[in-house]
Amino acid sequence: MATYKPKNILITGAAGFIASHVCNRLIRNYPDYKIVVLDKLDYCSSLNNLLPSKSSPNFKFVKGDIGSADLVNFLLITESIDTIMHFAAQTHVDNSFGNSFEFTKNNIYGTHVLLEACKVTGQVRRFIHVSTDEVYGETDEDAVVGNHEASQLLPTNPYSATKAGAEMLVMAYGRSYGLPVITTRGNNVYGPNQFPEKLIPKFILLAMQGKPLPIHGDGSNVRSYLYCEDVAEAFEVILHKGEVGHVYNIGTKKERRVIDVAKDICKLFSMDPETNIKFVDNRPFNDQRYFLDDEKLKNLGWSEQTIWEDGLKKTMEWYIQNPDWWGDVTGALLPHPRMLMMPGGRHFDGSEENKSASYASNNSNQSRMVIPVSRTGSSGSPRKSSLKFLIYGRTGWIGGLLGKLCEKQGIPFEYGKGRLEDRSSLLSDIQNVKPTHVFNAAGVTGRPNVDWCESHKTETIRTNVSGTLTLADVCRQHDILMINYATGCIFEYDSNHPEGSGIGFTEEDKPNFTGSFYSKTKAMVEELLKEYDNVCTLRVRMPISSDLNNPRNFITKISRYNKVVNIPNSMTVLDELLPISIEMAKRNLRGIWNFTNPGVVSHNEILQMYKSYINPNFTWVNFTLEEQAKVIVAPRSNNEMDASKLKKEFPELLSIKDSLIKYVFEPNKKT
Repeated sequence: MATYKPKNILITGAAGFIASHVCNRLIRNYPDYKIVVLDKLDYCSSLNNLLPSKSSPNFKFVKGDIGSADLVNFLLITESIDTIMHFAAQTHVDNSFGNSFEFTKNNIYGTHVLLEACKVTGQVRRFIHVSTDEVYGETDEDAVVGNHEASQLLPTNPYSATKAGAEMLVMAYGRSYGLPVITTRGNNVYGPNQFPEKLIPKFILLAMQGKPLPIHGDGSNVRSYLYCEDVAEAFEVILHKGEVGHVYNIGTKKERRVIDVAKDICKLFSMDPETNIKFVDNRPFNDQRYFLDDEKLKNLGWSEQTIWEDGLKKTMEWYIQNPDWWGDVTGALLPHPRMLMMPGGRHFDGSEENKSASYASNNSNQSRMVIPVSRTGSSGSPRKSSLKFLIYGRTGWIGGLLGKLCEKQGIPFEYGKGRLEDRSSLLSDIQNVKPTHVFNAAGVTGRPNVDWCESHKTETIRTNVSGTLTLADVCRQHDILMINYATGCIFEYDSNHPEGSGIGFTEEDKPNFTGSFYSKTKAMVEELLKEYDNVCTLRVRMPISSDLNNPRNFITKISRYNKVVNIPNSMTVLDELLPISIEMAKRNLRGIWNFTNPGVVSHNEILQMYKSYINPNFTWVNFTLEEQAKVIVAPRSNNEMDASKLKKEFPELLSIKDSLIKYVFEPNKKT
């Protein structure tokens, strides 16, 4: 079998976990190969992962997105790339349930851009596409033979579906255009440098803090784990010995239940698993087992070298020695993290940029850091507007929608990188972006709901109170208007505002609901923000959008509940009101605003609309507030907000029921 020898390799996503180990290994073992890394430094990436390669003369880092066709073509041509190892992807299954479009954009479109660049330039001699064992779908529990490379692809979650889709493109370009493609499908990987949204580093960091280890479901799900250095070696073998047009499984036949992984980590930390393991709700669909046939790769000369006990111990020791490698990862350690959907997101503290700059200065004869400079706004279109927005809460629901609205309206914008409670990083954002307006859509609401805040009070205060006030103060210091997305869940029906009376709480009314700690923090910060004349506070309530698959959507929530209460409430239809919030910024409006559609709608009325427009077979069961109280930790707010102030400013604003029909149910109507 002929051995392939590359010259100039482009590795995408190499600031991430697996690819960084592959990159560092190739740099270490093959000084005559030039390695160019392309990575956009997403939340689970870090230049720290590439420190072993940083000073090597055959290493170059480029900050950029694989979705940029111009950049990819430029790199292939100017760096004379003959080999691509494509690792870049969104990979966390939990995130894919909350923001599946990002997975399609990164995993499918990004792969397509790379393939098209290979076709156009005609110079790439190997394209190694990194996929996952999850494309095979669930393996039967009693199966004794694993999925082989020709097995049918039956993905079961948005993440694996996008990886399967990307594979189809790779295969098509191989057959249609003769591209020299190779695909890999791997088991779970663990080891140093892994972002702690994944099971093993999450458990280790929680154990280091003396906190319980959360198990999805009953912990019976079975997974196979490979140590990162063994996987890096597998890619080294495939790079040199893999055959064009072939698929290779990278796996192990040694399987472990999730509950056993947790017990093994408890044992390493001398913790009692009976008291330090807790069971939490399962994810929407959690495959029971993935099992691979790895004989094909073994025939190339690769085999697993690191036994489980040794690999786990080395991983534990690394995290103990590097506890702050990833900075603040509080959100990732939740039982159901949504790093792409978390309120406030995961922010870099500015050190990423400083370190990246140092890559360019370490070697005087070659620029090691390339950051493309764009003359356009974040939307990609020429800047025609005098506006520029700085948005916090990129990975949250509202923050993400705001970015899309800005793109649609051609408004230049950037997402903040600083943590709200870190004044210096906020000042850096202001100085770098020079915004005309700041939008704060960051905040802690809890996962999966506000009950989380009852047991995480300091974290809730840190973001909802300290962080918000710090951002408001920084904005005031720079004479910038801050649009602050707050909540109306600080009121409850009382004798002056009885249920069904049509008398809503006004902007001047004092909050009267203290049932949940979340609401307490929001009421507290709203009162303090009154002292800032540069703040426009928008009280959002029970937000709804036309995306009925979004788990944060109020309609999505109640349609999935076993039982619901039936109480009229004011609500916010985001499809109508978020564009209004942008208009409010343009008008430089300030003060407190009830940011809801006029009127109220009850749970039953919404579900009846759902039944009429979406699912005629849908049924539901009601229960009382007293019965609800038995299954929740903190009481919930129910109220009517007086939206007359907003209606006066925006006369076209629809009532809640009319808005629901126009923006939510009619567009989703099943015919």
